[in-house]
Amino acid sequence: MPGMVLFGRRWAIASDDLVFPGFLELFVRVLWWIGILTLYLMYREKLDCAGGVLLSSYLVVLLLLLAVIICTVSAIVCVSMKGTICNPGPRKSMSKLLYIRLALFLPEMIWASLGAAWVADDFQCDRIVVNGIIATVIVRTQIWCPATLQRASRFSISNRTKSGVTRSPRRVSVSPQGPPSCRNRTTEYDLVGGDQLNCHFGSILQTTGLQYRDFIHISFHDKVYELPFLVALDHRQESVVVAVRGTMSLQDILTDLSAESETLDVECEVQDCSAHKGISQAARYVYRRLVNDGILSQAFSIAPEYRLVIVGHSLGAGAAAILAIMLRNAYPRVRCYAFSPPRGLLSKSLHEYSKDFIISLVLGKDVIPRLSVTNLEDLKKRILRVIAHCNKPKYRILLQGCWYELFGGDPDNFPTELDGGNQGDLTQPLLGEQSLLVPRSPPYSFSSDSPLSSPTKYPTLYPPGRIIHLEEEGTSGRFCCSAAHYRAKWSHESEFSKILIGPKMLTDHMPDILMRALGSVISDRAAYLSCPAQGGANVDTV
Repeated sequence: MPGMVLFGRRWAIASDDLVFPGFLELFVRVLWWIGILTLYLMYREKLDCAGGVLLSSYLVVLLLLLAVIICTVSAIVCVSMKGTICNPGPRKSMSKLLYIRLALFLPEMIWASLGAAWVADDFQCDRIVVNGIIATVIVRTQIWCPATLQRASRFSISNRTKSGVTRSPRRVSVSPQGPPSCRNRTTEYDLVGGDQLNCHFGSILQTTGLQYRDFIHISFHDKVYELPFLVALDHRQESVVVAVRGTMSLQDILTDLSAESETLDVECEVQDCSAHKGISQAARYVYRRLVNDGILSQAFSIAPEYRLVIVGHSLGAGAAAILAIMLRNAYPRVRCYAFSPPRGLLSKSLHEYSKDFIISLVLGKDVIPRLSVTNLEDLKKRILRVIAHCNKPKYRILLQGCWYELFGGDPDNFPTELDGGNQGDLTQPLLGEQSLLVPRSPPYSFSSDSPLSSPTKYPTLYPPGRIIHLEEEGTSGRFCCSAAHYRAKWSHESEFSKILIGPKMLTDHMPDILMRALGSVISDRAAYLSCPAQGGANVDTV
């Protein structure tokens, strides 16, 4: 876990991080050593030529040098495999081995330079031997001096250009290729923001299947607390749809990171009307545009019998939920569908209030619907607890994670924690030996005076509305050919009170994967409707 101390400074690499790089170097070095040994044994009888003794000596010394390097790297790998993450004691000799390995670079460089000088002479020996030595020098040169080769390549190109060989200028086409979605046209809708070629709007048309005339307003304007959104008419569902975009820019990330809470100015019979500051301000911006600029009035003047539906994904889902709360009094029939919304969004009172008109959709182990400041603090403690009680070396944990990623399986079959364990270990330094700590470094403690632990600035916030959870049935690796199957169920917000670590915790948040899973559930609707409810009164099958 701690960085190694070499040459009087601490590095970002730990002593148990050298297993896989060491195996890779061993593989290359052993193949190299076998190739040179084969070349020497097969052609040593043909080295009785002028300069042959020199070439023979070069190969013998090279074999010995490679053997020493192979032994040193093998020792580094073996030592790096010892101990556990928090117990680097068995790896105390790693620094000495690395000093030895670094020292071997000098004779290797010298011998490679001598080999380059010798092969430049015109030896009258067997060409296979000479070519083999040349290949050895080239391999060493590519390993040691890639920058030199690049400079030589650029120098060669420059000389050819100066000697009369000119490069034809590249023709850069700015015309859009592919489907006729990117084109200049006279718009029949309000367009705000930078979409000069209508490429973004072309993607919206292709995704939604709507026509140009169905769009009332489209905004690509994107700043901190100001999100892109669109307003369209869905004639099939008889709805005026407001769609808010999720996180796609640095400005959106800054909006996400404004995680302190603020009071919402809404007209509802709720005592505690607090919400995520950044997302509530983004919702307030969309609200001003919709109401003050008359966008919603224009939409309902065209279709007065339609109902208002607000949708969004991720950051857009959070903004859509708060926007629905703001518009509830003016549009009592409003409905909001929040896809993968953030957990730390609404106060407990607003969460209960929003259940009447907001539905959230969460896929699998998606991290965002479980993400809040308090949950991050809890995740930090749980990670440190696992590290403190870990009973396996790091390389085995990584191998098991790769196996689970490729072939699936039950994570419980790969335990990494010691049974039981003293909770007092969590307040102790994570290292097994005090001598490896940075001088005067205080022992780790969970008590913190950081802003993250401030209960007033970061109170507990909850996801919006009722929650439909799409759970994967069975287990499958990411690269398995069989498609994953999901079932939908109503879930209580407490099921998302902890961040779950897994290979799909990020991919389950992607909108295309979410929509694919939702389509799978819809296609299997007859099957999951017949499934009995499980998990008590708060959890039933959709």
